[in-house]
Amino acid sequence: MTTAAAPPTTTRARVAELTAVLITRWQEGYLNDRPGDVAALARLRRGAGRDAGDVPDLWGLVDTGALHTRTDSLRPLSEQELVRAENAVYAALTLWALHQQSRGTRMHRPSRQGRQSAGLGAAVRRLMPAGGIDEAVRKRLVRAGTAPDLVGLAQRLRDIVVLLRRADIPLDYGLLAGQFYAWQWPDGPSAVRREWGRSFHAWQPAAPSEDTNPNPTTDTDKDAS
Repeated sequence: MTTAAAPPTTTRARVAELTAVLITRWQEGYLNDRPGDVAALARLRRGAGRDAGDVPDLWGLVDTGALHTRTDSLRPLSEQELVRAENAVYAALTLWALHQQSRGTRMHRPSRQGRQSAGLGAAVRRLMPAGGIDEAVRKRLVRAGTAPDLVGLAQRLRDIVVLLRRADIPLDYGLLAGQFYAWQWPDGPSAVRREWGRSFHAWQPAAPSEDTNPNPTTDTDKDAS
């Protein structure tokens, strides 16, 4: 008998799960060259680093209905929780679309038990030479961590995402969306910065079987604009 997965118990977990579900669907469609999904990514990219309310084109594209679901195990979210949750989902989706642009493999990679973290800190560390610290790259992460709000954070992370895309380094965008949600609450930025710092310092070069992509990325010009 198959046991159904337990529903997420926190708003942050619901944000992370919804983001991962949406990206997984679009990502598979994009990699299979489905026109609707290729077009969706082009629309999403236009919102990267911008306030969700300023991009009406995305309002009908991103289905956040799961955040409004009420069941015996899922309490209704307050208006403040909903706004911050939706903002976090939008920010993560648009940055992922920028990251996935013209890449032939998955730039969203969920973190799994027993595997190296795919969090932001670890991804930034992977941009650096083994055994060394690239100060210019490290400062980009530090600067992102001092952003005054979520829109500013997404704007500063754009540059990092572009570097990750060039280096073919994936990211767990479900995890990042949850961090975006946490960021918007009092003491949230400091907590998220600590998470980034832990994953940055904990990352170690993985064995080839774990960290090497068996299907090397190929560039595609289908959405190079």
